[in-house]
Amino acid sequence: MLRFRDAAVTAPDAQGLLGDYFAERAAGFPPEQGAYRPTWPDAAQFTPPAGLFVVIEDESGTAVGCGGIRRIDPSTDGLVRYEVKHLWLAPPARGRGGGRRLLEELEARAIGFGAQELVLDTNASLSAAGGLYASSGYEPIEPYNDNPNATNWYGKLVRPRP
Repeated sequence: MLRFRDAAVTAPDAQGLLGDYFAERAAGFPPEQGAYRPTWPDAAQFTPPAGLFVVIEDESGTAVGCGGIRRIDPSTDGLVRYEVKHLWLAPPARGRGGGRRLLEELEARAIGFGAQELVLDTNASLSAAGGLYASSGYEPIEPYNDNPNATNWYGKLVRPRP
């Protein structure tokens, strides 16, 4: 049973999980795309109501994953937009639906903050992540940022247009 706990991105367990996430991405980053460039999250962007960060704990209370949402500039249509960031599970915690549950939790929290559209970016080398996003209703969109690690951008309307 996984449990979600709000955490500051500066908390030791959040920093440890993010460090593991960045290390895994760097080790598996496609060499033809250059070096992976980690971007440590700005705490203010992941503090309510601007956003939040969540740590996932397993049944023993061990932190096994993380993810966050942050409000970004509105869409060109003026929709309130939140970005899903740093969704990650440690390898032993994968394959049991935890990633989907984490994504659903982050989506619900963003909607609670007033999100009308959710966006995220990923790299094509992360095929499992791309599959999760597609099966969760995300559709390819034009790039909304200049993340040097991203090759794919996705969006999902979560509320009707005003």
